[in-house]
Amino acid sequence: MLIEGAPGSGKSRLLAELAKLAEADGLRVRTGAGVPDAHNVPFGPLLDTMLSGPDPLMDRSRLEELSEAADQRFWLLQEVQHQLEQAALDRPIVIVMDDVQWCDPATVTALNTLPSRLSGQAILWVLAMREHAQTGTARIPATTRIVLRPLSGAAVEALAGDILNAAVDPALLELAHKADGRPLLLVELLNGMREEGAIRVESGVAHLTNGRIPVRFRSSIRRRLEQLSPLARDTVRFAAVLGRDVDLDVLAELIRRSPADLVFPLQEALDADLLVETEGRLAFRHDLLREAIQTGVPAAFRHLLRRQSADVRLRRGAAVMEVASDLADTAVPGDHEAVSLLRRAAADFAPTSPTTAVELSRRAMELAPADSADAGALVAETITLLWQAGRDVEARAMADNKLAGLLEPQAEAHVRLSLARLSSQYSFTEAVHQCRIALGLPGLTPSLRAQLLAVQSLNMLMSGDVEATAQVVGQALDAAGDAGDRVAAAVAASVDSAVAFYRGGWQRGFDRQRQAARLAADAGIAHSLWVPEACWTGFMHNAAGDSEAALREAENGLREAHAYGQAAALCFWSLYRARILLDAGRLADARAEAEGVLAMLADLGAGNFADATARYALARVALHQGDRQAITRASADGERMMRDEAQVIRRTGAWMLALAADAAGDTDRAMELTREADESLDTPDSSMTTPLDPADDVVLVRMALRAGRRDRAEHAVRVAEQRAGRNPGFPFLTAVAAHARGLLEGDKELLERAAHLFAGFPRLIVRASALEDAGQVGHLERALELYERAGASRDAARVRRRLRDAGVRRRGRATGAARGWDSLTASELQVVRLVAQGATNRQAAEQLFLSPHTVNTHLRHAYAKLDVNSRVELTRLVLTHDG
Repeated sequence: MLIEGAPGSGKSRLLAELAKLAEADGLRVRTGAGVPDAHNVPFGPLLDTMLSGPDPLMDRSRLEELSEAADQRFWLLQEVQHQLEQAALDRPIVIVMDDVQWCDPATVTALNTLPSRLSGQAILWVLAMREHAQTGTARIPATTRIVLRPLSGAAVEALAGDILNAAVDPALLELAHKADGRPLLLVELLNGMREEGAIRVESGVAHLTNGRIPVRFRSSIRRRLEQLSPLARDTVRFAAVLGRDVDLDVLAELIRRSPADLVFPLQEALDADLLVETEGRLAFRHDLLREAIQTGVPAAFRHLLRRQSADVRLRRGAAVMEVASDLADTAVPGDHEAVSLLRRAAADFAPTSPTTAVELSRRAMELAPADSADAGALVAETITLLWQAGRDVEARAMADNKLAGLLEPQAEAHVRLSLARLSSQYSFTEAVHQCRIALGLPGLTPSLRAQLLAVQSLNMLMSGDVEATAQVVGQALDAAGDAGDRVAAAVAASVDSAVAFYRGGWQRGFDRQRQAARLAADAGIAHSLWVPEACWTGFMHNAAGDSEAALREAENGLREAHAYGQAAALCFWSLYRARILLDAGRLADARAEAEGVLAMLADLGAGNFADATARYALARVALHQGDRQAITRASADGERMMRDEAQVIRRTGAWMLALAADAAGDTDRAMELTREADESLDTPDSSMTTPLDPADDVVLVRMALRAGRRDRAEHAVRVAEQRAGRNPGFPFLTAVAAHARGLLEGDKELLERAAHLFAGFPRLIVRASALEDAGQVGHLERALELYERAGASRDAARVRRRLRDAGVRRRGRATGAARGWDSLTASELQVVRLVAQGATNRQAAEQLFLSPHTVNTHLRHAYAKLDVNSRVELTRLVLTHDG
């Protein structure tokens, strides 16, 4: 639930009343708030809320362990979700957070994602923020939204009557409307008028004696300040500049008094209703009061005071992150100490809030003298942070315009190698660009040169430029050998494996990858962390038709990624698993895994390759299932992908659109799109956009024949036969070639042979496709069974029609579109049973070797199929069904 309103509209009062009601009902209530002029500690308001009270919702020691982890933001989100799940299993929870507009970006991200991911738990989230604050990262989705509008005329009259304990005459009511319908201002107005004698109550009616706006309303804050002693007045003004809460020790040091000296001045402020005391803490009664007092302090003095307070807090042991915003706002050019502190703060913020880190690093650049010895390092740090924040255009511009010449060549090359590795998550082209610039620098060590060439070749391969990669990877292998750099040699050998594979030398591809894996192991690289290179083994198995071996590779990778706490590796392995599940014909699982990957990408901010691969899997699933809405979304994704800078992304987008056009009956458009995909390929024996699935050659033959383009079909058949001929040790390729030739020639014997050869491979849809093309009733019945097992409802419906035309009536079994217990997939059943036993998403993920995001997707699908909304309902249903 999201409550919005203007300052003084009653948001905080409404939250307080709601918290009281929840506590009275025995619920666990935790309250928190964003802080104006916040120090932007990542997740600070959220974690303070979780850890408050005598019975914290989270384990503080576990959070401290994660503070040192890589990918902090990702793992902290997972930990918060996990511990909230566990807490909610014990007792329902109400989380109340005020002033969300002042929360740090990491907290806002959590508030964007956690409520939906925990929607099945007994957790009520009640958030409040100022109206019109829903911009940028502060946008919060909500199931229920309440906007506190200005009070109506009747409500103003009722509130005025309550305050004055009398009916209100028309003249007084007209004046009351000058409070703009805000309860806080209305209370100030009427109480001020009563204090100044402007209201007379006679016979139960309140009359206006003069029409002047009272001093209390026009300048109530100034009036109350003037009534304070000089020390109390200065104390309140200093406190207003420092923040909502009063830090007595810092305040005393700035005023140069002892804390004991401030006891009576602060009591005056409490008596004047400027401050309130809650649970032993002093704070301003309302932000409108604090803002009004702060505005009355000269800007230059405010800046000086905030800068001094930062120094005081640092001396008292505050983390640099806590004072970063004050330093950024108040430091002046040439402040070397501020520059150093801002750099430290940016590094601390980077794992959890890269956007904040960028702004701090930029501010450090502005403050550093132009001739500073640290200028090059500052630029390099800022570029890295820009990439981490997903601001790739700015990162590229800064790298091109500011980095060159600021560092010694060797140091600059190291920086550009780091940028290449980082930017490869977002842009292969940019990674190649950084390597090329670095390789052009003089005086590189042999090892650094080898590493640059290896990373360059890997990113050229990932972008789809196979022939250019072949030239560079040879140089990388030679350089790694000369330098004795085993890490660079392992990367280059894996790239060489992929080049051989794409060029049609499959056995060499497997052999070279085994050598690469041995080199990586000798270099001490953990298997699960060597991505994407390590994933290549599974992809080759998958392309060769052995989906089971490929899945074992992916599950081993996921297991190790969990064990090492590597979020990026977890994402990569989940991504490849989605593709393998798609090719294996486990469509529901592929869809869930791909959706989980997209959710993970939202947390990690990874780049277009992962996004494109996940969306490709979703597109193929939608086409097999005939899901029109999903096909429409996939077409929009394909259009976007065709504008990408990387060849592999453009190819994938073109192939997705071609498949969608063919499914819609637009065969000419389909052929045009496949030609665009073909033209972007560099390998002479590839006819497809998806060389890692040779079975798609058959799909292209079928599309070409439907379009009346026999020449294109013949070309695809020749490619399939050439690939099979060059790789006699891979019977899956023989089956594909037989299927493609049989389809082209209408040769039933070849089609039956293909179906027989495919029977030895766990590729349900490929096997069903060959049986369907063979066309006999027995084959069609078997094809229908396989399509239904895969969940390919559109394909199953097509075969069912063919059987009816042959005089055979077959009722379809329930597929993914059905509801109820029987509609659950095997993976969904595993998840719901673990959840019913009390497992959290993370615990279920660890047992099933999945990502928590994939488990969440399976659970969401199960909720929809079973028509339940919570884990309690789900558990009851499981217990009823399973006894």
